[in-house]
Amino acid sequence: MPSNSILIVDDTPNNIRLLFDVLDNAGFDISVVRNGETALEKLHYIQPDLILLDVMMPGIDGFETCRRIKSNTETRDIPIIFMTALADTEHKVSGLQLGAIDYITKPIQVEEVLARVNLHLNLRNAQIQVQQEAIERKQTEIELRQALVSMQQMQAQLVQSEKMSALGNLVAGIAHEINNPLGFLNGSIRNATENVADLFEHIKLYQQECSEPKDTITEHAEDIDLDYLNEDLPQMFEAMQKATNRIQSISDSLRTFSRGDTQCKVKADLHQGIDSTILILKYRLKANEKRPAIEIITNYGDLPKAQCFPGQLNQVFMNLLANAIDALEESNKELSYKEIEANPNKIIVNTFIEENFIKISIADNGKGISEEVKGKIFNHLFTTKAVGKGTGLGLSIARQIIVEKHNGNLEVNSEIDRGTEFIISIPI
Repeated sequence: MPSNSILIVDDTPNNIRLLFDVLDNAGFDISVVRNGETALEKLHYIQPDLILLDVMMPGIDGFETCRRIKSNTETRDIPIIFMTALADTEHKVSGLQLGAIDYITKPIQVEEVLARVNLHLNLRNAQIQVQQEAIERKQTEIELRQALVSMQQMQAQLVQSEKMSALGNLVAGIAHEINNPLGFLNGSIRNATENVADLFEHIKLYQQECSEPKDTITEHAEDIDLDYLNEDLPQMFEAMQKATNRIQSISDSLRTFSRGDTQCKVKADLHQGIDSTILILKYRLKANEKRPAIEIITNYGDLPKAQCFPGQLNQVFMNLLANAIDALEESNKELSYKEIEANPNKIIVNTFIEENFIKISIADNGKGISEEVKGKIFNHLFTTKAVGKGTGLGLSIARQIIVEKHNGNLEVNSEIDRGTEFIISIPI
């Protein structure tokens, strides 16, 4: 530990010599000035641990010098010991009121000087140590609080990620289970269509060769309405084929949404991810007794495949679209069915290229959000939803995925009573 430094302010050469020799031999780092003005100048460049200040000096005296030192925020904490031949109580009280911590009376006694200097420097060192420990404790508390918040955030994100992973596994499992019977249905419908066509072809040929069938055959043909069956069965099989094709499309979308991410980014069609997310949320878009159907309008630009983690982006699409639906349902609470019908709920998805970025805009025509909420909307655990309906994690995680995982940006624009728009930017 470096030695303590002491500034001596005295105009008497004998006092300076005596103090310098005594304190230098005791191991202190000594500086000397001969008047108050010089002392104040010196304090711009040095920060002594203690000042020995003579009271009676030419120019400004020790009291005024002390007052100016104590009025400066950079020097006011330096302890000052007055040195004076003035022994009256009034002068001592004046000095102590100005901020001095002690007096040394002249003529100077070496033992007294060393005792008082050591005492006050020990107190000063202890005070500095306590202050430093307090600062370190405060810093430790701040770091612990930050670590706790970070741990809670990581834990919450882990739970959310596990939920999304479980959802992905569930969806992938459903898609797989659908595909097995679906393959059988597709094959069976194709075969049945061909077989029925062959059967009717055979009946037609029989009718041509047997122009006068027995009454029982004619009556049976009329009972089963053979002409209608000949016309209706092919249409029925065609409708069944369209239905299985629709199921196949749903299954493909489920597999697109649930695709697992690898350690590296892959090229992916973002439109497929958006479409698959819309499909999964379609049940929430349908009309009900409180409102007409929510219309989703997609205006897709000519996008290249993006180098990305598609599963994570699907999670972002899911969050933003689900939030848009929530916002519309919240704005509907104050409106009647006819009022909603007059200004239908809409979610508009636009995709385009702008300045080497893929841009994805998801906008609703709900009631919008205030500037205050907009400033907090990406904060961890911040939510405007009722207890049990929102975790405050969705947008925080969405932004983390876009910004940290894809070097992009997620921003929000909103006007009260006009709606809210989220814009995803991902570099090409």
